[in-house]
Amino acid sequence: MVRVALITGASRGIGAATAVVLAEHGYRVVVNHRAGAPQAEEVVASIVAAGGEAMAIQADVTVPNDVTAMVDEIGQRWGGIDVLVHNALTPFAVTSFAELSWEQLGGKLESELRAAFLTTKAVVPGMLSREYGRLIYLSTGLSRRARPGMITLGTAKAALDQFVRYVALELAPHGITANLVAPSTVEGTRVTEQFTAEQMHDLTAASPMRRMVRPDDIAKTIAFLASEDSGFTTGHYLPVNGGLAMD
Repeated sequence: MVRVALITGASRGIGAATAVVLAEHGYRVVVNHRAGAPQAEEVVASIVAAGGEAMAIQADVTVPNDVTAMVDEIGQRWGGIDVLVHNALTPFAVTSFAELSWEQLGGKLESELRAAFLTTKAVVPGMLSREYGRLIYLSTGLSRRARPGMITLGTAKAALDQFVRYVALELAPHGITANLVAPSTVEGTRVTEQFTAEQMHDLTAASPMRRMVRPDDIAKTIAFLASEDSGFTTGHYLPVNGGLAMD
């Protein structure tokens, strides 16, 4: 059986790397984007050129009608969605608590959970009907380990972590797993673009492996969680950080 994987926020970075890796593993891949059509089409073209199957769909995952239309389009072309990789990153402020406003914190909490809620709600009914599904969400080490300036992202992702555990608990009897992948700071993403050269040097030096996490590192972890082999792994938070934070 050919499985269908929807990756949100897949026009670049972690999402794009995940789309490519899952396509290499034989999945039909949906490359979702909000406003990155040219980049999304490049991802699709690279997958197709390598012999895979992929399509790009524009949708803002914080807008209910967009999410519904996207899932309907996937259903009409390829049937149900077997794997959801919720990677889309909603905007957030980098700020201290002293300078933080409720609009910044509350806004990030609302957009983070709204996106996860809407996409999960849209794909789960089909998974329940097939008694099979893989739900994978991108978290961050910042949800457990605080770092100056990252209060909005860390707090919102901590809320996402607990949301996913409740989803995992409820869906486990139906053959549906839900897990979190939590990278440390990833090179080549919108987050690292906000850092200074000195900050990047310090982050690299702090890692036992002396490098930052790469999108491919995360994509390969996601590929395991998306596979049938991961069927007894659910409700977990899997760090991908090169040993930066060891439990």
